[in-house]
Amino acid sequence: MKVLKFGGSSVGSASIIQSVLKIISRAYQQDNKIVLVFSAMQGVTRSLQHLLAQAAGGEPVDDTLKQMETQHCNVLRAFVDNQRLQQACAAIELLFGQLRELLGGVRALGEVSLRARDKVLSFGELLSCSMMCPIIDQHIAATVFADARRFIKTNGDFGKAIVDYDLSYRLVSDFHAETNNSIVVFTGFIASNEKGDTTTLGFGGSDYTAAIVGAALNASEVQIWTDVDGIMTADPRIVNKAFSIPGLTYLEAIELSYFGARVIHPPAMLPAQSRNIPMVIRNTFNPSFEGTIITGSSTSNGSYIKGISFIPDTCLVTIQGGGMVGYKGFSGRLFTALARADVNVVLITQASSEHSISLAISPPDLSDAIQAIRKEFNQELLLGQIDEPRMEQEMSIIAVVGENMRNTKGLSGRLFSALGRSGVNVVTIAQGSSELNISVVIDRRDLHKAMNSVHDAMFLSPVRTLNVFCAGVGNIGKTFLRQIESQKDHLEQKRQVRINLAGICNSTSMLFDSEGISLAEWETLFKERAGNGSITTFVERASQMNLPNSVFIDNTGSDLVARLYSDLFRKSISVVACNKTGVSGPFKRYLSDKQVAQQFGVDFWYETSVGAGLPIIKTLYDLLISGDKVLRIEAVLSGTFSYIFNHYRGQRTFASVVREAMERGLTEPDPRDDLSGLDFVRKMLILARETGLQAEVNDIRLQSLLPQTCLEAASVDDFFLALEAAEDHFAAYKHQASEEDKVLQLVGILEEGVARIELLLLGREHPFYNLTGSDNIVSFTTNRYLNNPMVIKGPGAGAEVTAAGVMADLIRVAAQ
Repeated sequence: MKVLKFGGSSVGSASIIQSVLKIISRAYQQDNKIVLVFSAMQGVTRSLQHLLAQAAGGEPVDDTLKQMETQHCNVLRAFVDNQRLQQACAAIELLFGQLRELLGGVRALGEVSLRARDKVLSFGELLSCSMMCPIIDQHIAATVFADARRFIKTNGDFGKAIVDYDLSYRLVSDFHAETNNSIVVFTGFIASNEKGDTTTLGFGGSDYTAAIVGAALNASEVQIWTDVDGIMTADPRIVNKAFSIPGLTYLEAIELSYFGARVIHPPAMLPAQSRNIPMVIRNTFNPSFEGTIITGSSTSNGSYIKGISFIPDTCLVTIQGGGMVGYKGFSGRLFTALARADVNVVLITQASSEHSISLAISPPDLSDAIQAIRKEFNQELLLGQIDEPRMEQEMSIIAVVGENMRNTKGLSGRLFSALGRSGVNVVTIAQGSSELNISVVIDRRDLHKAMNSVHDAMFLSPVRTLNVFCAGVGNIGKTFLRQIESQKDHLEQKRQVRINLAGICNSTSMLFDSEGISLAEWETLFKERAGNGSITTFVERASQMNLPNSVFIDNTGSDLVARLYSDLFRKSISVVACNKTGVSGPFKRYLSDKQVAQQFGVDFWYETSVGAGLPIIKTLYDLLISGDKVLRIEAVLSGTFSYIFNHYRGQRTFASVVREAMERGLTEPDPRDDLSGLDFVRKMLILARETGLQAEVNDIRLQSLLPQTCLEAASVDDFFLALEAAEDHFAAYKHQASEEDKVLQLVGILEEGVARIELLLLGREHPFYNLTGSDNIVSFTTNRYLNNPMVIKGPGAGAEVTAAGVMADLIRVAAQ
């Protein structure tokens, strides 16, 4: 025996009913002992609620009733022959006649009682089953219409009645025994009390009906056919990576349903659980999918948790005060008062000091709750023993559910780490002793971000999505985006990192898409769709999007961008920068940026600010964090100077080598910007600061290489003329190097707390002697690397290696 329940979306139109007939036929062929339960047609219950409001307000209802009647009869016309059509439409016409009379009574009274409301809402299911019976009768097998009000008995709590299971089971069982193996079609959602008055079973009550019928008949399975692929790990409208859960226990399903997973009605699990009857959630629109099976046994879905659910709107009420400490019976008085006021408490948490209790309640109950608390504890409030109840509105609850959570070490840490990394503040926490559910209350504005962060951490780990905002689309920026596009599959499969490009900007334009800007087409999209905006506006918009795991990529050289880093950190957005102006600016800002990033638990990586793609800062960091002491750093950190001095040999002039470097793109358009040495100074300053020195730009001693006449040149052309005229000045260095069998290099040296940059003559024994091309090189002399310094060498400039370094820093963010 199987019970199949079909929701409103499954009987919403003729086309989908065709699929429903195939599902029923297949089930009937496998086992002709099936029972069906139907909800009202999609939208009908909502229309009935609207009709009640119209009638109570004295408005006409005939047009809406006529449309509803036509809707049901049109479906019948698509499936049944004339004889059945006449009989079915006559039955439907009779029901609408009764409905008109009821609405007429509501209109005469000018109000809607709960009893009248249940009576009117019952017509949705009565009409649906009256429509489906003749359709199934013609296409599959003989049917018997079962008005559930005759068999499912409840108390008189209209709107959400309490079922008398023993009586209902007996009546359902006795009735079914008399049906001669016909397909019984029960009306969902509705029941009756001992007086025969119509009652309803609450939101999703048709699920409840199916479970009651299944329990009464000891069914082998209860199938709930709806419009989704079973119960999902999270709401797919908020978490687009949510996926179907193959199996749940009854308790897990109850917890998820209670906290907003409205695929199945929570009380529906109780009758099935009492008889250990599996409940299967299936998709009418995708019948081949196996859906979710709910049983008494816990199963694994590759994670310690089964799902993440939420209540989007809640309020937090906190009662605190010294008079609560050791006060026996305080909690009893509190909850009794709330119960008298008919206030439902969703979540409770209490400090171990007994100094405070926090309650999560529905927003409509807030006023009643506060009044009840004030009334009950009026004396304590007057005496100052407790404080005025504190209210926090616009909150949400997230619940992480799973029976395998019990005794799982580190699970809570992963949850709170995910929330913390995304800048989500947890207001209060509740966990039952069963360890089946961890619930947290957060600001409603953070709900979307929190749900996605937790889902990624709990289900998609080790794959992690980074939402990237890229500032700068020049040479490095373009190369970076191209590299990400070419490596995206590798990053996801091998590095478990998914890159979502959420925003791009240059100095005047910006483009956003929270779902991701195509990495293959970003240039076209940027040209066609980018709007006007400054970098400040870009940062504000990125913050307002409030996406989890957000990373800001600074591929500019702008000090204006660097001054915004702290604002980004305060919004829990990590920063990856090749822009050296940020970490080589005023020390006070450098220190503040580092402290704010640490305070808000985000990353700040800038490896490429010193050696492009070379792992110089990372190596220095690893040496220091492992307890090693840096004694001396030597470095050639200018690709321009490296190229010049590696080629300034033989008969060549200094001016000709500089011109060649400019033509190869190794200098700025004005070579004086490079030959001034300021870029090298900034890089040495960054290294000095990374070792702990509180240094400023002016603290770096720079040997000037250029004669005054070169520095005072009015233009680039005049500069080259001055260089040629000063050849004797440079040739003296070259001649001395040749005579001593040494090479010239401009070397940065950091030793004993002093940083300097000077032109040195290096012999064959020096690790920099064989430096070639425009490569950079750095050596670390430390306590551990005393006699044989650690040397890092390679390309230290160029868009390709710099962009690759930025990408490496981005991957480091994902690893945190």
